[in-house]
Amino acid sequence: MTSNDKHPGTLAWPPLVRGRLIRRYKRFLADVALDDGRTVSAHCPNSGSMTACCAPGQPVYLSLHDDPQRKLKFTWELIRMPTALVGVNTLVPNRLAARAIAAGCIPELTGYGPPRCEVKVEAHTRLDLMLTCQDRPDCYIEVKNCTLVEDGVARFPDARTVRGQKHLETLARLKAGGSRAVMLFIVQRGDATVFAPADGIDPAYGRGLRQAAAAGVEILVYDVAIDLTGIALRRPLPCRL
Repeated sequence: MTSNDKHPGTLAWPPLVRGRLIRRYKRFLADVALDDGRTVSAHCPNSGSMTACCAPGQPVYLSLHDDPQRKLKFTWELIRMPTALVGVNTLVPNRLAARAIAAGCIPELTGYGPPRCEVKVEAHTRLDLMLTCQDRPDCYIEVKNCTLVEDGVARFPDARTVRGQKHLETLARLKAGGSRAVMLFIVQRGDATVFAPADGIDPAYGRGLRQAAAAGVEILVYDVAIDLTGIALRRPLPCRL
């Protein structure tokens, strides 16, 4: 591969099938015209608006699953937009973050044991990752997928998210209780130079992010090196609150 060759935190894609996007609809469905002439419906693993990454006619890449229990055999993984290849699968950033942390690719999160995933922290709340070390406070991490980029500014969220606000409040409570709390945004494309909350889409989330930062929650933002063989964290982006 090119951008990710030998990177220790690389997450490889499964074999990909190329086509062109016809439409995305009902949030979790997409119709795709494959290069072999077939038209298929694919699962779209992204609940956001996907404003900046669902243009009809753009090349898309799907993974194929042979599980007989699955209604849809294809999953939409990538779309090639005019300025970047974009990862649309919101499950990828969690796996990528866990792999990158374990490989020591996030300097701010080194010095811990292997990450634990989907950690229950309150009665009805789970956070994506937890890191532990015998002589350090526990570190709780929530990971968010960012695909919206406007004039070089990566923004989150791309749709209103009450659940995202609750995660910020949970992180702030954990920090107040003596733990370390981290909000990690992964920008699944490579054409952004800075990150900022999408106040025009969800002003409440923007306020919540600033309040969480003021309470000591650490805000980390990384973009990715991405190509048709894999994806890896590339560099930290400045956060403009």
